[in-house]
Amino acid sequence: MTRYQHLATLLAERIEQGLYRSGERLPSVRSLSSEHGVSISTVQQAYHLLEDRQLISPQPRSGYFVTHRKAQPPVPPLTRPVQRPVEITQWDAVLEQLSAREERQMVPLGSGNPDVSQPTMKPLWRELGRIAQYQNPELLGYDSLYGMRALRQQISRLMLDSGCVVNSDDILITNGCHEALSIAIRAVCEPGDIVAVESPSFHGTMQMLRAYGVKVVEIPTDSVTGISVEALELALEQWPIKAVILVPTCNNPLGFIMPEARKKAVFCLAQRFDIAIIEDDVYGETAYEYPRPMTIKSLDIDGRVLLCSSFSKTLSPGLRVGWIVPGRYLDRALHTKYIGTGSTGTIAQYAVAEFIRNGHYHRHLRRMRQIYHRNLEEFTCRVRQYFPCGICVSRPQGGFIMWVEMPENIDLVPICCALREQGIQMVAGSLLSASGKYRNCLRLNYALPFDAALEAALRTTGEALGHVLENA
Repeated sequence: MTRYQHLATLLAERIEQGLYRSGERLPSVRSLSSEHGVSISTVQQAYHLLEDRQLISPQPRSGYFVTHRKAQPPVPPLTRPVQRPVEITQWDAVLEQLSAREERQMVPLGSGNPDVSQPTMKPLWRELGRIAQYQNPELLGYDSLYGMRALRQQISRLMLDSGCVVNSDDILITNGCHEALSIAIRAVCEPGDIVAVESPSFHGTMQMLRAYGVKVVEIPTDSVTGISVEALELALEQWPIKAVILVPTCNNPLGFIMPEARKKAVFCLAQRFDIAIIEDDVYGETAYEYPRPMTIKSLDIDGRVLLCSSFSKTLSPGLRVGWIVPGRYLDRALHTKYIGTGSTGTIAQYAVAEFIRNGHYHRHLRRMRQIYHRNLEEFTCRVRQYFPCGICVSRPQGGFIMWVEMPENIDLVPICCALREQGIQMVAGSLLSASGKYRNCLRLNYALPFDAALEAALRTTGEALGHVLENA
């Protein structure tokens, strides 16, 4: 993060915390330059960035002022799921949601797709073109079951940023994070076992557990600090839980980053009750803070954490390049990989390895973090403008997924069906619960480039929510 970005982030936090109130004049450029020991141009760049985010506005000969904004909607409260083992449902709803991908004119407001349109992706396209040009026959053959060593070496270096020191031989390349999670679950669980999950949670993981005959205990989760350690401990005392599945960094769908103290507390519980932790870190590199937060895997001294990730959210889901660091479960993970898909396709692995090795990946990440953070400000502003009062909205600390909660008596599932007929793909919260809770919630994607079609989709969605609220 550059100096002006760091200063802009600091000022934005002060505005959000109310230290600079709506309409209040901000310190002069010279005074901020003196206070923070930076150049005047650095302060000006920071102010320009805040102006782009519509947090401040200039007034001729008067300086910069905090933009007048509507009051921030409250964040969603601690979730209250059914705290007993349940069998997972919702497959029909998941299939319906997946079918929306085929409709090209659909505005995918509920998808989990990143923005793949940025110019920092061009070196990856060039690398894929070079592979086609030189026609290396080795890239058309079977790869090692572990995956391409060059890529595993690059991933082991990337993982240092999250506090993990792993050897390339500890890493297994997979067909996206989806396969990594599938391998992790099958390496740890047998049919009839029970696992604990955050609530709400990623629907893909839920459907894997359903397919493998595993039951779920949903644990109350806070939209700012993550899974309730106290509720998890109570569940571990009450049920024979085999593992806990978490997305602790840039959570999907709540957007939180679990504080380090909570990550350590969860790991200590796993040691005490001798269970595995399956850590989904697919959004971890998109955290707005720098350096990126530590993973629970970085605390792992006995191999009980299976870390799963991929390049699907940082580069492109179409690459289908992910990985798992299975710890003590490596042998079972290898066998599961072999009987599932065998080796992973080589061409995308080679292209991504070269993209990282040549320094393009970090440049791309820096740009995407800035874009998603700016999109969040823009999106939140439009949600305040178009959505009705009486809602709660999450405040993501990374990634590009937002959670909107309506009053509990509202059912948004039929609204999502109606919106789809108008060309807007939306995901109701019930899709992200084993027991079908959160029918009053929506998951929104703010990675999409902001244009007239997106704004119209948000306006239409807000009007639909307003009508439902009035009728209720």
